[in-house]
Amino acid sequence: MHDMTMAQQAALLASGELTSADLVEHYLARIEQHDARLNAYLAVDAEGARLAAAEADKRLQRGEAGPLTGIPIAHKDIFCTTDMATTCGSRMLENYVSPYAATVVDKLQAAGMVTLGKANMDEFAMGSSNENSYFGAVANPWQENRVPGGSSGGSAAIVAARLASAATGTDTGGSIRQPAAFCGITGIKPTYGRVSRYGMVAFASSLDQGGPLAQTAEDCALMLQAMAGHDVRDSTSSVLKVPDFSESLNENLAGLRIGIPDEYFAQGLDSDVGDCVNEALSVLESAGAILKRISLPNQNLCIPAYYIIAPAEASSNLSRFDGVRFGHRCENPQDIDDLYTRSRGEGFGPEVKRRILIGAYALSAGYYDAYYKKAQQVRQLVSDDFTSAFAEVDVIAGPTTPTTAFERGAKSDDPVAMYLNDLFTVSANLSGLPAISAPCGFADGLPVGLQLSASVNQEARLLNVVHRYQGLTDWHRRMPDAVA
Repeated sequence: MHDMTMAQQAALLASGELTSADLVEHYLARIEQHDARLNAYLAVDAEGARLAAAEADKRLQRGEAGPLTGIPIAHKDIFCTTDMATTCGSRMLENYVSPYAATVVDKLQAAGMVTLGKANMDEFAMGSSNENSYFGAVANPWQENRVPGGSSGGSAAIVAARLASAATGTDTGGSIRQPAAFCGITGIKPTYGRVSRYGMVAFASSLDQGGPLAQTAEDCALMLQAMAGHDVRDSTSSVLKVPDFSESLNENLAGLRIGIPDEYFAQGLDSDVGDCVNEALSVLESAGAILKRISLPNQNLCIPAYYIIAPAEASSNLSRFDGVRFGHRCENPQDIDDLYTRSRGEGFGPEVKRRILIGAYALSAGYYDAYYKKAQQVRQLVSDDFTSAFAEVDVIAGPTTPTTAFERGAKSDDPVAMYLNDLFTVSANLSGLPAISAPCGFADGLPVGLQLSASVNQEARLLNVVHRYQGLTDWHRRMPDAVA
């Protein structure tokens, strides 16, 4: 059962050849068998999943089911849930149970999906390797000494290892797409505002966006359909009508203009990764797409701008974790200063502390104009580059990451080297654009990701391109031998 896509499972559920209870028991057994090695789940709610599956089967029998009814899912542990702790991978929230659920959780539950558990993640979504979790690193199912990417590495590893049909993730600078690439699955970051951020613990509010991770573009389309839509509880939520993302999946690619930025194939890109991406572009060209060289001249400024803006917003968002209202509280504080200092010092890990300090520095009175304001100006330049490019092309393509998944510990002592993993992904967040990563080959036995981005609210176009590509290739069907 686990080798089927979510869409295939949904068809069997609808026909009565499969029950949600069967699926849930199958995945629970696989979690029991494999997750001790992977550490991808932080919590598994077996009893809750069984109850939800039983209810889903009743809906299926009554003919009241939708396309996602009965499908097992895992939620990144940044989405608030009322029946399990929401830790954000941090000691700070180790025992926190939210009094309300995230809009994404509510929407997918209303669609009939069955929650198996919560996925491990880099602490407060800060990281590119899933080594920053207070609860231990996640292993990449393809090679367990390698990282799965971050911060949605637990979600990506769960889908790659077939420990759930799909998973939710969040993307602030590439945290859906980069782990999707490292784990050989499909993940899409929607346009900023397309998916509600209510109940999604904030890292950097102007950059964060929730989205799905699954085996295929077809599965992502089904998930995104349920996740997207206006939410009055999120002031940044888009009021635009959500299109039917599945309706245009099979549209012809003839005449599609694909932009290939010179900057994406410059120094720093592993040659084997570049070869896989170029081969994928050739497949798209053979399907009728037109490849065109373009330039994004401010691409080299994305990383420094992002790593000013994101930490600045994080330093503000994480100020609420002070040991007073909720979260970790130090023992026997001597005074209020001691309470704040020790609670935050004990509750946050090294990377979170680093980003809080960077952000506070960038926002300080003497440096605001030189750093934060300048980074926001660069952000506009990056956005302008995309606006100009999309006047000439329909989508922009390139590698998702400069390398395949690296070994655990290889970059832990070099934050700058770690940050460079986001080289090709942060620009979509800075510009609020939708972007998708899909598997397009292997280098040294590890998956390679193809990234496509489009203009705002063009998720359907991205899903169409990837779906047609996946109809011509089978990279998305590959599964790690250790969990087959």
